[in-house]
Amino acid sequence: MFIHKLKERLGNDKVSQNENELFRHSHDESFHQPVEPDVVCFPTGRQDVEAIMEVARENNVSVTPFGAGSGLEGQAIPVNKGISINFENMNNVVNFSPEDLKITVQPGITRLQLNKFVNRHGLMFPIDPGADASIGGMVATNASGTTAVRYGSMRDQLLDLEVVLANGTVIHTGSHAKKSSSGYHLNGLFAGSEGTLGIITEITLRLHGIPEHTIAARCTFHTPKACAEAAKIILQSGIPVMRMELVDADSISQVNTYGDYNLPVAHSLFFEFAGMKTSVEEEARLVEQLMRELDCENWDVASDSKERIELWKARHEMAYAYQHVKGMANTGADVCVPISRLPELIEYARELIDESGLSGGVLGHVGDGNFHTIVLYDPNVEGELEKAEYTNEALAIRAIEVGGTCTGEHGVGLGKRKFQEREHGAAVVIMKQMKQMLDPEGLLNPGKIFFED
Repeated sequence: MFIHKLKERLGNDKVSQNENELFRHSHDESFHQPVEPDVVCFPTGRQDVEAIMEVARENNVSVTPFGAGSGLEGQAIPVNKGISINFENMNNVVNFSPEDLKITVQPGITRLQLNKFVNRHGLMFPIDPGADASIGGMVATNASGTTAVRYGSMRDQLLDLEVVLANGTVIHTGSHAKKSSSGYHLNGLFAGSEGTLGIITEITLRLHGIPEHTIAARCTFHTPKACAEAAKIILQSGIPVMRMELVDADSISQVNTYGDYNLPVAHSLFFEFAGMKTSVEEEARLVEQLMRELDCENWDVASDSKERIELWKARHEMAYAYQHVKGMANTGADVCVPISRLPELIEYARELIDESGLSGGVLGHVGDGNFHTIVLYDPNVEGELEKAEYTNEALAIRAIEVGGTCTGEHGVGLGKRKFQEREHGAAVVIMKQMKQMLDPEGLLNPGKIFFED
């Protein structure tokens, strides 16, 4: 049996069939149906991953990577059972070169662990999806988050990846140079591939200096569309905001209850400005002037670091505020559209939720055109899940129609497979050919990104 082979190759302490571990690796934070793997492996280095893949090939067993389990589209669910690889013991810093603004890490290190290590050197890793996700998982889904308006997504932070392919070959996808025009862009191929093309065992990342000074602020408007229009004007003005987040009134009310906050219950924009003190203060003044000209209300600046942290803590807890409503489940959309179409899409999203008769909110990183919906439904009431899913589907289709994408940062996984041909057309054939070339037996995270033929 292949589990016996895994224990022979890895040792008993790295292979588990414990009921609690099987359950933990059966799901992520999405609403998709859980599936327990046959076994969970805990590698400590690339050689262990190579051994796992060798056993998988010999026994035709599926392999599904598992990071922190914080995904929202079912990427970590082992739909064909088999082997789940947990990277929590591969969480070391392999190489750190502060003078080159780069670091090489194993995939299991989390975002907060990484920043704790580099912050003491005056550096930071800026991508912030909210959850303390693993860096490997963030690469696999091409995560971004609240700072994407300035720093982009994970794909923009990658210098090199070490990847174990399905056939056992180990490749490097880039170099340690800041840029290259040599060969195909393999970093971009594997970022967002969700473990379907290879298993990432090392990641070399760009780092950034910690800004000298930071200011946070917020204001409110009468409609979500007005918030989006204001965000668009700021971007067109060329003001280099660090973060710019939209949160509708329903979400503000929800997080006030959840976290005992006292934010004005109105459609809100949250801002963060970072850089040299004088320039940051001027940027904040310019944005305040623009917002007041647009008739904003409740303009407030977080005057110290404690207030700023509290403000962003509330923003990051928005999703959890919905997830903890007793007796209710939730689902949500994650789309990204051209900035010019953002106001109409946000208005459309709010209309979809209201028309469904369900509770929910609209929130997101509007600085790069990415926003989310969260819709609550009672799993015991017939038809509510279908209503919630309809809002997601209608919003994704509209986003694609206006030149956007069905997912800005959560990834495809199981939930967005049905939109791939609509969004990519004939390019889906090319994607499937890439998958077939790199994983001809279909062992790596099967069932994700697109439906298998």
